Amino acid sequence: MNPPGPVGRGGVDLVGVGTRTLGRVEKPARALLPNVPREVRVSLLHDLVVPPPGRTADRLASLLRTGELELAPPGRGDTAARWARLAAWGRVSLPLARLVEGHTDAVAILREAGTDPVPGARYGVWAARSGGTGARLTGAPGGWRLDGTVRFCSGASDLERALVVAEAPGGSRIVDLDLSRSGIDRRPESWRAGGMRESDTIDVRLDLGVTDLVGEPGFYTGRPGFWWGGGGVAAVWLGGAAGVVDVLRGHLGERPDPYGLSHLGELHTAVAAADALLARTADLIDAEPGDPHRTAVWTARAAAERLCRTVLDVAPGVAGVAALAAGLADRLADLGMYVRQHHGERDLADLGEAILKGER
Repeated sequence: MNPPGPVGRGGVDLVGVGTRTLGRVEKPARALLPNVPREVRVSLLHDLVVPPPGRTADRLASLLRTGELELAPPGRGDTAARWARLAAWGRVSLPLARLVEGHTDAVAILREAGTDPVPGARYGVWAARSGGTGARLTGAPGGWRLDGTVRFCSGASDLERALVVAEAPGGSRIVDLDLSRSGIDRRPESWRAGGMRESDTIDVRLDLGVTDLVGEPGFYTGRPGFWWGGGGVAAVWLGGAAGVVDVLRGHLGERPDPYGLSHLGELHTAVAAADALLARTADLIDAEPGDPHRTAVWTARAAAERLCRTVLDVAPGVAGVAALAAGLADRLADLGMYVRQHHGERDLADLGEAILKGER
């Protein structure tokens, strides 16, 4: 992937990288870990990216055209670089990062199954099974039918294709779906929240015949990459939290006070801890790519979720109304919505059970 240009927000200096703004030209500031080889870095927050202009979906198309979405494959020796790029997009725009993560996850799934994505197509992964909803696949080869309502389909109005995970005889199946076909009913009224609105995440009703299946029954959840993908989502959360702290640092630089400085130190520490754990987990995956590392990934996800909850709790009081009204409130709304992909105490209970059983 081509290296991105630099971007800065209010003079960042978080876990190994900083920026300082000089008029309209933004240059990297002194890094905390200069000239350190990637294999001994302890941070994912060293990539800096500049989002292209336009609507979120158009930005994704631009990134695809320029090769910016060609990330290192997970489990192939540079998972940290993959997650670092996802964190970088989360740091500047969580709605865009949501679409980037979905597209790059779909590409990884297809390649893990031994196939390639359709050239030039923007992909998503639509797998939600919330409250009894979800896609179903019935029939047999040559006569498959896909139906059901899938919730939380990001990029629903503009993506060209989606990997739809459907319940099917013998185990779940993945359908590589052309979204230009009839039988796909998008329901924009299903998302009324302000948070993550720009990610175009809505419910979609499906009822059509399909032929393009990916992998064998159970492939979607049975592969190690299923768990690694959860770590990529956590990297986006990490970037989103770091982006909020970037804004707070710029705000406090104008009028520092002991209360604000104390909370800035608290948030910096929380970002650094989650960042280091995700970086370590990425290295574990690359060291043993045959292992899903479920417990390690779920631990890192829990740490990233706790970081986001801390940021959501502390940031508004530090920022005040002016910073919130200037755009920080929108960032916090996006972060609060996106991080709810983690199921809180339910996921922590699953993690605790895995720990008691000695599972990795």
